[in-house]
Amino acid sequence: MKPLLLVDGYNVIGAWKTPKEEKLTIEQARERLVNLIADYAGYSGEEVIVVFDGHYTDRPVRSHSREHGVEVVFTRRLESADNYIEALCQQTPRWRRVRVATSDAVEQTVTMGRGAVRISSREFLVELEQVRARGQGRMREERPPRGDILSRLPPHQREIFERMRRGEE
Repeated sequence: MKPLLLVDGYNVIGAWKTPKEEKLTIEQARERLVNLIADYAGYSGEEVIVVFDGHYTDRPVRSHSREHGVEVVFTRRLESADNYIEALCQQTPRWRRVRVATSDAVEQTVTMGRGAVRISSREFLVELEQVRARGQGRMREERPPRGDILSRLPPHQREIFERMRRGEE
């Protein structure tokens, strides 16, 4: 079973400089964060759940969606992301590796008490960029060379086609 990473979405957005520098709306910041986390999840191999707080909204039920392979949860009215993450940590078997990305001190203490490893929002943002950069570098290395289709064939097959082109076969 894949390791599990639980991300307190608004907490990470609060620690992230990009939304402020680029004057992103909260919706744009959420979308950009989920996209970055989806890349991260693909490169790291972790199962990731991003939880956004619906505590002060009028949302009557919790919503779950899957975006680019990442589970995105919006909690319901009067339920904080912290409450949801704590409950999920409690339900997860002790043998499964669980990490929680948040800078909320109380949340870190509670989730650690339930067997999770904590990572601050800033540490997570740094890790996110590092893993993404390593993954993109690996993808560039594995990419086949550009050019015509003939250049991508093994040498013995190129020889066969070259003989056919000349009419030798």
